[in-house]
Amino acid sequence: MNLTYLIGTILAIVILIFGMAFRTVDNVLTLDFNQLINFFDVSSILITIGCTFAVIVASFPAKMLKSMPRHFKIMLNTKKYDPVSYIDELVELAQVARKNGLLALEERANQQEDPFFRQAIMLIVDATDPDKVRSILNNDIECMSARHDDVASMYEKGSSVAPAFGMVGTLVGLINMLKGMNLESGSNSIGGDMGTALITTLYGCVLAHMIFNPIASNLRSRDADEVLCKMIIVDGIVSIQAGENPKSLREKLLTFMAQQQRDAAMGGGKGSRRRSGSEEE
Repeated sequence: MNLTYLIGTILAIVILIFGMAFRTVDNVLTLDFNQLINFFDVSSILITIGCTFAVIVASFPAKMLKSMPRHFKIMLNTKKYDPVSYIDELVELAQVARKNGLLALEERANQQEDPFFRQAIMLIVDATDPDKVRSILNNDIECMSARHDDVASMYEKGSSVAPAFGMVGTLVGLINMLKGMNLESGSNSIGGDMGTALITTLYGCVLAHMIFNPIASNLRSRDADEVLCKMIIVDGIVSIQAGENPKSLREKLLTFMAQQQRDAAMGGGKGSRRRSGSEEE
């Protein structure tokens, strides 16, 4: 499980609930969960939450909307693309290729769980032109990243729309309040209308910054990890095809990583290989 996302989200919700429940009585701070009902308003839910999801449905194709449960599964999955494991695997492939030739890599390709890695190996086994190999694989990465960007933009759309509908709800509440005002006899609906006006803004902010934004950020982070590992695969595969020395190949591929990660990889030797399949949205 993605513990940082779960801990952060749950912690934000808990803090929000306690913040709503605290109140001052006779200069004493007390905790009263009964007043949480003050923050429940059906009109605000319909205007803010209902309209936000309606706009998302109207803005994106059904195929993408149906994949939302899969997006959460990807986001919560603890499997991560580990650059070191891919570098170790590429160095091994380079050693096999130098001893037995590129055709010997076909068996290793069939053992790969990652379809991109498998495709990359088969391209050099089939003696595809190096420039064409790089072009095919880079095009695959670009198309994958574009699809991931479309998915993340769906949640970013929700993040931008929710506060807007919070303001719409505020206007609705203020309009109803002003329409219902009677300077002579007063009005019993002013409190409820003003409550709707303020609660919709609250709902919009919570929906945007506690729900949609963290999801979009996590999905973009996963995309960055996957793109990095696939770029390592591309350079590694092309270098293997060119017959590069395995030791030089390792040093070359480690340049994709931060210095601290490079030092750990060079000092720790081979890490555990955690090869994960493609996690495209």
